[in-house]
Amino acid sequence: MSKRDYYEILSVSKDVATADLKSSYRKLAMKYHPDKNQGDASAEEKFKEASEAYEVLSDADKRARYDRFGHEGMRGAAGNGGGGFGGGGFSNVEDILSEMFGSGGGQGGSPFDSFFGGGGQQSNRQRRRSSGEAGADIKIRLQLTLEEIALGVTKTIKLNKFDSCSSCSGTGAEAGSGHNTCPTCGGQGEVRQVSRSLFGQFVNITACTNCGGSGKIIKNKCTPCSGSGRVKKEEEIKVEIPAGVEDGNYLSMRGKGNAGKRGGPFGDLVVVMEAIEHELFEREENNIIYRHTISFPDAVLGCETEIPTLYGSQNIKIEAGTQPGSIITLSGKGLPRLNQYGKGDQVILLNVFVPTKMSSDEKQKLKILAGHDNFYPGEKKTHKSGFFEKVKDTFF
Repeated sequence: MSKRDYYEILSVSKDVATADLKSSYRKLAMKYHPDKNQGDASAEEKFKEASEAYEVLSDADKRARYDRFGHEGMRGAAGNGGGGFGGGGFSNVEDILSEMFGSGGGQGGSPFDSFFGGGGQQSNRQRRRSSGEAGADIKIRLQLTLEEIALGVTKTIKLNKFDSCSSCSGTGAEAGSGHNTCPTCGGQGEVRQVSRSLFGQFVNITACTNCGGSGKIIKNKCTPCSGSGRVKKEEEIKVEIPAGVEDGNYLSMRGKGNAGKRGGPFGDLVVVMEAIEHELFEREENNIIYRHTISFPDAVLGCETEIPTLYGSQNIKIEAGTQPGSIITLSGKGLPRLNQYGKGDQVILLNVFVPTKMSSDEKQKLKILAGHDNFYPGEKKTHKSGFFEKVKDTFF
């Protein structure tokens, strides 16, 4: 497939350790996996390219052969036979994909099967013959408040989706009518096209378009679903959101998407988290930022004040002589760390309110205070120079 240097593809050096090699591949596989980049041919190609590189470099014998002879040394090697990814030799890649996406890839077999040839592809064809066309995934955005993110929440959502037709149990056939063998594929559910080139004979196997890969043609179509085996319905689904999710995180619920045609497997429901902007708090990773303004007397003399948190109100102490821009940290009052122990902090940024309107009496009192050294930064001489006397009338 790829003629780029395998080490360059995985962004690793030639002396890379096994653990670092695996880590680099995992990142690329997560980034370019076709499930996350549906319809993006470029991403799928990069996913295949990274998988090819890892399959070779993770095997000691193949890696040694590649280091010595380059791509020419890979011709005829198991799992890397020059004509694309064929059958066998993918245990290393499948192990990682199973770890990342769960065994079965959604409907049985490795998720690797969906994108490459070999035994996995045969499993897909077997599934297509035993059932109809797979249903489409459903993607929704779910808005969450910071309070819901802090505590976790169960949401009930309504979906208008395709569900299995109860009249025909999803087969698409009228009760008692059954099916005929597809004349195009002879019941195999697939069509083979043979081509020849300088490198030998190539066989391209695709699902039969006449029967959708099932190998069967309906005799009499079910009336309510017009032979599709599915109908539009409204369904309520409960979604459990764990505490600590971030904007853009998503939850995949297998089998909760649209029903497939003629008994095909259900698609998935992909729920993307969307945090609602809070009127009081700002989020910075797992920390919560809260801006609190106090009066000038409270900043000078100190006080106790009540502030809101995600978990209810709390009293805090303002020390005498608090300066604008001071920070108070409430440990553990931030957001939980997703799938980890502990919480972030609530960071309180203090500001001192400066009035813009004052009565004559208030101004007179400030003029008296203005003559005291403690109301000015630095030494006494700072305001004895006469500068204050020149400008104070402008302000007071």
